[in-house]
Order: sequence, then C-alpha cells, then structure tokens
Amino acid sequence: MNLIAVLGPTAAGKSRFAEALAQRIEAEILSVDSMQVFRGMDIGTAKPAPEARNRYRYHMVDVADPSDEYTVARYQKEGRRALDDAGERDVSVVIAGGSGLHFRSLVDPLEFPPTNPVLRRELEEKTDGELVDQLLRIDPSAGEVLDMANPRRVLRAVEIAIVTGAGPTERAGTDAARAVRDYRPVRAFTGLGIDPGTAIHERIARRFDAMLTAGLLAEVTSLAPEMGRTARQAVGYREMLRVVEGRTDRGTAREEAIRATVALVKRQRTYFRKDPRIRWIPWHHDVEQMVDEALEHHEEGSAWTS
Repeated sequence: MNLIAVLGPTAAGKSRFAEALAQRIEAEILSVDSMQVFRGMDIGTAKPAPEARNRYRYHMVDVADPSDEYTVARYQKEGRRALDDAGERDVSVVIAGGSGLHFRSLVDPLEFPPTNPVLRRELEEKTDGELVDQLLRIDPSAGEVLDMANPRRVLRAVEIAIVTGAGPTERAGTDAARAVRDYRPVRAFTGLGIDPGTAIHERIARRFDAMLTAGLLAEVTSLAPEMGRTARQAVGYREMLRVVEGRTDRGTAREEAIRATVALVKRQRTYFRKDPRIRWIPWHHDVEQMVDEALEHHEEGSAWTS
C-alpha cells in the first residue's frame, strides 16, 4: 500500500491538492483534521462536499457527534483501523490535513495513557503551583523532560503518574518515546508539505468570509446546544459561539476568528517544519504541476520507514 501524507497549515490548499493526487494514483483519502470528525460541523471545518467524500472514499470524517469528547487516542484507534483495512485491500491512501498530533498518532508510536475524569476534576481544583509541587514530589526530575511552565501539561502529567504509576522521566525513557523524538515511524509513508507562504494571510480572510456567506453563523447557531468541550474549541466556531450567546457582534467575531486562524497557522508551521520527513513542494497555482513534483519525489523511493 502506498501511503502519502499531505500536510501543512490551514488554508494552504491541502484538500484540493490531496484530491488531485488521489485521483492520479487511484487512492482513498484519510482526513487528519481534529474537527472534521464531528457531524454537522461542515462549513467551518471546510469539510469536503458529499460528492467528493464519495468519490475519494474519505475516512475519519463525520465519525462523532459534536457533544462527544473526541480524543486523539480514539482518533488513533479508528484511523489506524482504517489504514489497516486499506492495506488489506491493497489500496493506496493519501493522508491529508493540518493536525500534526493526529497525523503523528497514525504513523508514529505515540502512546496515550488513560484518563480518570474524577481525578482530573480534583486536580483542576488545585492551583498551578500546587500541581507543580505534587509532580516534583512524584518525579523530582520531571522538569528535565516536561515544560513545567505549561499548566495543562503539568496537570496531565500528574494525572498520568497517579493513574499509571509512571512519571514524566520514566515515560520519556521508553523506546517508543525515543522513537517519537527521533521521528522514527511505525508505518512507512512519504511526507509532502504544502504552504503558499505569505499569500496565506489573504487566503485565510477570503476563506472565512466565504464560510460566513455560506451560512457559518446559522450552522453554529443550530449546533450550539449540542456542542461539547472539544467541538467548542474549533477556530471559527469558538468565535461565532460568542455571537450566538450575545457576547459579541458578528464583525468583531470575524476579526477574532481571522486572528485566531493566523495564530493557528503559525503553530502548524512550527510543528511541521520540525519534522525532517516532510518534503515541501514549491507552491504553484497549477495543482497538477504540484502533483507532478510530488509523484517524482514519491517515486524516488523517499518513503520514511521505522
């Protein structure tokens, strides 16, 4: 099975490129988007149209309700199952999207320890300083492998240590953790990066305005009563929810959403640029020309293996 990953920041044109590539090599497409998994969140996630989803047999789209707390661990389990099924059918797959963690959960030995909702609620009542002290009592060397200034990571580390008995230092020393740090995958793939550079800022504004014209606010209004914590964090939806709840106006929410998308793009670029396995394809408005270069790269035998 050929496995090609098309990665890059939001609004870079990955979907169009991935579909052109999939058509050329007769492949199916697996979405690595943290929000396209939710049913009904269509406009704001730039979800492929039903016709395209049928034509290219998209996977990992519309697999959860907006009320679900859809975790990366669940995504990993279901996404890997889809890849295994494609492998058994000897079908090529194009992985496409901008969520770096979801992508790596498919190809790298990322492990997601279990959670304990009751324990987490108890920990969330503590101050950041109390959590840091508790973690250091459990694992005095935790600061050498964990960003102790990140409250969310400290809280999660304490939770994991209590649930599993393994602190950050022990977990960082496993073979799987070292493989993740060294970008050694468990599944062979060719990585391609798509990024239009400075033009992306104009694309972001234009794309969001098109979403508003297509009815994004109405979509958010209808979904609001059933959106869980995960779905509410989606860029665009988070800002429009403030309009629905009467906390801001549409124009302000638009500006906030565009700024949030620009910030997201910056984080995505930083994340993907660190991955040495990704070959960045020179941007061109002719998508077929980009596909030609991508296939040349793939045919050079540049797939990354463990």
